[in-house]
Amino acid sequence: MPKIVLFGATGYTGRLTAEALIARGASPVLAGRNGAAVEKLAADLGGARTAVADVTDPDSVRALLDRGDVLVTTVGPFLRHGRPALDAAIAAGAHYVDSTGEGPFIRTVFELDDEARAAGAGLLTAFGFDYVPGNLAAGLALREAPTATRAEIGYFVQSPGTSGGTRASMAGMLFESGFALRSGRVVAERTGARLRTFDVAGKSRTGTSIPGSEHFALTRSYPNLRAVDVFLGLPPLAAQGLHLGSRLTAVVAQVPALKRGLDEALARTVKGSTGGPDADARGRTRSWVVAEARDDAGKTLASVTLAGGDPYDFTAAIMAWAAETALGGGLLDAGSLGPVDAFGLDALHTAAVRAGWNRHPA
Repeated sequence: MPKIVLFGATGYTGRLTAEALIARGASPVLAGRNGAAVEKLAADLGGARTAVADVTDPDSVRALLDRGDVLVTTVGPFLRHGRPALDAAIAAGAHYVDSTGEGPFIRTVFELDDEARAAGAGLLTAFGFDYVPGNLAAGLALREAPTATRAEIGYFVQSPGTSGGTRASMAGMLFESGFALRSGRVVAERTGARLRTFDVAGKSRTGTSIPGSEHFALTRSYPNLRAVDVFLGLPPLAAQGLHLGSRLTAVVAQVPALKRGLDEALARTVKGSTGGPDADARGRTRSWVVAEARDDAGKTLASVTLAGGDPYDFTAAIMAWAAETALGGGLLDAGSLGPVDAFGLDALHTAAVRAGWNRHPA
């Protein structure tokens, strides 16, 4: 009988996702590389099936899955550790959901569309705070302005905490190239190449350009789109620093030996699986996503702001919903899917509201 497998269950995001799945009444198989830790987590959660798998042994990951299963993976950084789970899902004909925010890995998933379709697998990458709310907000704005040809999306977090896994992923992305949608095609563009300000709940906030899933996903549901930009909110000085530093990181990225050495040094220095903000800290966090639909001249035709709480809580809740929905046959297609074309705009909107995200002002 098809099942949900949660790989990386003992990590910070993994544990939150396990809790969210069980709260929904699901019966996931909890999987990780440390058998004792997985068994303890299962006991803490009142009992669950467990399995041991490690990305250094891809066959052990493949052994987790049968056709029709749903694999939810939080094992990152995905550029270093994500491919075994992705390959295992396609090989098994299983659906796949991950929590990455790493642009180059997102691109890899979308490049596997043909293989996933042939296998009957639905691949849902970046299915958390990175980058579901932006896809949703843009979809709502584009519904109001169907003739729009441009979308600009900004992510903003107040009082954020970060997990060890998030810091490791950010470090791993430092010298990777970015991208953007231009003239209907995804093209290379430096992360941090663009700056702009957004009106966020009555306050002006600065964002710097980043690669996201919106660049690949939105044109599938909104083929009129010719340009997409995604921005991450940062304090103005930090945004300016990333903008100026992006030229240096682009130079480093062109020197393979130097890039490899710096990547290896960062991997040794910035460790994942070191915990994250506790429930009280997450309860103080507030987040917003702004999406603007524009015409060719840059005129804003529609704007939608979504407001919610902690990114980790949302990620756990929305991945649990996606896994259960996929298991129940709720995916609208196979292949590499964006949030809107995977489930439809209305179903996605309802799920986000139930996860605590609403339009602002209400």
